[in-house]
Amino acid sequence: MNKKDKKGKLKLFDIAKDGRGLGKKPTMSRSGFKRFFITYKDNIGKIVSVNIFMVLGNFPLFFLIAALAGYTKAEGFLPFSDIFHGYGNMLAVEGVAPDTMSVFALVGLQERVLIPTALTYVFYAIGALTVFTFGIVNVGTAYILRNIAKGEPVFLWSDFWYAVKRNLKQAIPFGIIDVAINAVLIFNIYNLVFGEAKFIASMMFWANVIIFILYFIMRYYIYVQMVTFKLSIFKIIKNSLIFCLLGMKRNIFPLLGTAVFLLFEFLFIFAFGGVLISFAIALPLLIFFASSAYMKVYAAYFKIEELMIEPYYREHPEERPTEEDTDVIMRDDVTDKELLEEIKKRNGIE
Repeated sequence: MNKKDKKGKLKLFDIAKDGRGLGKKPTMSRSGFKRFFITYKDNIGKIVSVNIFMVLGNFPLFFLIAALAGYTKAEGFLPFSDIFHGYGNMLAVEGVAPDTMSVFALVGLQERVLIPTALTYVFYAIGALTVFTFGIVNVGTAYILRNIAKGEPVFLWSDFWYAVKRNLKQAIPFGIIDVAINAVLIFNIYNLVFGEAKFIASMMFWANVIIFILYFIMRYYIYVQMVTFKLSIFKIIKNSLIFCLLGMKRNIFPLLGTAVFLLFEFLFIFAFGGVLISFAIALPLLIFFASSAYMKVYAAYFKIEELMIEPYYREHPEERPTEEDTDVIMRDDVTDKELLEEIKKRNGIE
């Protein structure tokens, strides 16, 4: 083998030789649609746990549902017609003629009714406690879901209570407001659906539907802002309305996703003859509420980051978190004293 061949042979295995290298790997958007499904799949266990927090945290709702469903009410029978008592008194005064007995029988037809008992009102009172638990649970779970969306470490129990303690003063009053707004809108829509089909009623119905959808989208941003910034409730609501209008493209996906879950719930209850009723019960208890909330948080946080967080860091680059700031609390709007106290608490330092 001559020198030339030897040289050529050695070059075949020359590790210093520039090779073709790796092809350019496609990048994935940090807030894109594909990443949503990846983070959802990777954190499905935590999302189920969040759903359990939501269900158990709002336990008074079970008492309210039981009372509304009639489980605590007594059964009774009353005349179907409202004029029965007046007609009966008239017959008693004037005497009963043979031809009036048929009329009396028709007017006096009985219907089954459910009569509230003392236990019913006790259940209503317990159910009313939802106004206090609703905001607390939403704040704690929004904090967890926000950190999942950001790709940060999540410690379910400690993170939940950390967020609750830090935002308790806003969580309770806004929770009451949140429940009241939702209750009024749902009550209005329900009554307008089963009311008279007049033009004014129809216009009121669609006005309530539009307001309900608008507020439903605003709620994407309300609790995320509450656990991320130190803002007044008025400013949070004002910002949420602005985000609702600016992020319309992102906002529609959680709306559609929630509608899909509701469609499955409807099918499980009505479309299969009750065979899949167990799935209809399991869906909200295990995954529906947290999945819907995660879709909202995922849509909301990155819009908030784009319009509020990034512009602030561009103006104050010295305050941008570094790669070494891996602890979740270092990315929140907390003072140095609060940060030090939380680090001590989490590490058991007195």
